[in-house]
Amino acid sequence: MPRYSQWYTPLVLGLLYSSGLAGALSHHAPRENDREVLKFQVPSLVTADSLHNVHLDFVDSSFEGHIKVLYGDCQTGLGHHEIGHIVIERDAHPERFVWITPADAPHLHCLHAVSGSTLLARSDPIPIATRLARRESIANVSDMMGPWFDGVAYMQGKEPGKAVVSAAKNSSVAILGGGISGLMTSLLLNSVGMTNWHIVESTHRLGGRIRTHYMNNSRPDQYQYQELGPMRFPMNITYADTNETLQIQDMRLVLQLADVLNELNADANPELRVNFIPWIQNNPNVPADTGGVRLPDGRIPTVAQVAANSSLAYTPPPANASAVADAKARYMEYAQTDKISKIREVARNMYRAHKAALEDGFYHWSEAAYMRYALGEDADVVDLAAGASNNPLWDGFYDDVYFAATEWRTIDQGVESLARAFLPHVTDKATLGRVVAGLSYNESSGKIAYTWRDSPLQITPERSEEYDYAVVAAPFTKVRMWDLPRYSSILSRAISETNYQPSCKLALLYETRFWEHQEQPIFGGCGEVDIPGVQYVCYPSFNLNGTGPAAVLGAYAVGSPARSVQALKPEDYVALARRSMVEIHGEIAEEQYTGISHVHCWETDEHQNGAWTHPLVGQQEIFLPAYYQTEFQTIFIGEHTSYTHGWIAAAVDSAVRGTTQLLLDLGLVDEAKAIVHEWMGRWIEL
Repeated sequence: MPRYSQWYTPLVLGLLYSSGLAGALSHHAPRENDREVLKFQVPSLVTADSLHNVHLDFVDSSFEGHIKVLYGDCQTGLGHHEIGHIVIERDAHPERFVWITPADAPHLHCLHAVSGSTLLARSDPIPIATRLARRESIANVSDMMGPWFDGVAYMQGKEPGKAVVSAAKNSSVAILGGGISGLMTSLLLNSVGMTNWHIVESTHRLGGRIRTHYMNNSRPDQYQYQELGPMRFPMNITYADTNETLQIQDMRLVLQLADVLNELNADANPELRVNFIPWIQNNPNVPADTGGVRLPDGRIPTVAQVAANSSLAYTPPPANASAVADAKARYMEYAQTDKISKIREVARNMYRAHKAALEDGFYHWSEAAYMRYALGEDADVVDLAAGASNNPLWDGFYDDVYFAATEWRTIDQGVESLARAFLPHVTDKATLGRVVAGLSYNESSGKIAYTWRDSPLQITPERSEEYDYAVVAAPFTKVRMWDLPRYSSILSRAISETNYQPSCKLALLYETRFWEHQEQPIFGGCGEVDIPGVQYVCYPSFNLNGTGPAAVLGAYAVGSPARSVQALKPEDYVALARRSMVEIHGEIAEEQYTGISHVHCWETDEHQNGAWTHPLVGQQEIFLPAYYQTEFQTIFIGEHTSYTHGWIAAAVDSAVRGTTQLLLDLGLVDEAKAIVHEWMGRWIEL
């Protein structure tokens, strides 16, 4: 079989830019090509300290032998740095190579291809721009040790790499997990011409934690559904005093994804169009957490009623109010000086704000730990001022931004419409109902195989399929149960220890939308109540004033309360939510109840084991950079590998990074740049 050797250098795909290479091109004046073997196709814009693909057009297909490629002076023939070398055998020729342009790459030099003392090709002079004016100056906000995906450093640190040929795009990729990050990866690979991928999903559906439940077997257009997973998207923040509007930029990824899917489906599947509609997050008539206070008729006061009459809510007074106030003030000095400015930073560029939060120590401390150990407050004051949460301060910052939103959206006929829009493009390339048991690296072939059992009782042999790469989109709560290669210590600990948040959601179906027709009508919105195990109640923001049955999210428990209610029998949890609805609305709630309900607890979901990633203090800072290395042909993606952990945008963002990482491994820099540019990968340096 015709073949060629690999490009090889002490660093990946070339980059020997030392002064010792001066004169490596030739020791005599430049000349015309001794033998024209190939032509260079150089990108229109080449910048220093970055990655580029240079394409090779072989005009002499009969050439065999050694070729060295260098960048050097066009007039003197002196080389500045070597890019790579290769041995061509018979009729096999590389299509391109990766050029890592050093920071000191001179302007208007030429690429040269030589074989021994024979000049085979020389490019026109290449203008190399500095990186002073670039789309996002990562150097201003990060360093090599920060959790940024620095593609230049990534490529410099790799072992000798492969010449890039058409086979690179034919590399086989197993996408393990059919949630949004896995689906997004398939879309991105297709977009750059890589179609040799296959999705493996343990459930019998695609979408992962996107889970719209259509109650009573209704159709989406009958609007009898509730969201058991993601249900809304914070889009903009408008400040009433200045009329300034900030777009929450990372949420734009979800809108962009919908636009791309709508365009793909426009002709053949117009019924799969993804349409965004307003979501009502706040409503003055939703129930309030009153600390046990009730109205004379036994019902729970509304948010508006509590705002008008503070006696309708009870908060236990602190034993030492002045000490608590002082502790809070000292904490605010450290953590939230000019809180509005911090919100602006996160909304405009969450990645830059994340870097700043790292530098400020907001991953080192929880609020309680900072008060106790940095400020030296006693335990009673800390308990009253902050509780005992072990959540890093960063969590509060990005939550502050999202929940400060004044404009929200959801997806018409259910968020699951987003997952459905992928179906025409993945159905023939997805295996459902296959539970992965592990990953196995083949030292001889350099490939990775995923394994599974046809029966849970099967001991051996496991079945397996081998691929060039595995992109793991499954949550770590499941991956930690797999047999795995010997990954690095940090990555192994991230898989085994990353914390996930539990949540339970309970939907109740009613004969009519009676809550919209009471004395204090409720049109959308979520309220927090003081009933143990219920926590939040959310009303539908869609099909307002509609007729026919409709569903309420009668209980939404998060954290420790979720762990308590998930131990209840489903019928007991439903009874709890029904009693709560009577306390909120009166007896009409029970009269209108259809007897149809649905409960879903994500921590006890055998395919998920958690609602979303919720890193403890220190975990994100330590674990995040580990995901930016490919170990044993494995790349990890998913919301757990992203800066934020939820809202769907995090899963999409992780797929952009993971696909970029895969393309760089294959030397496909052009394709990696196209994805970074198209999908807002502003924290990815190429």
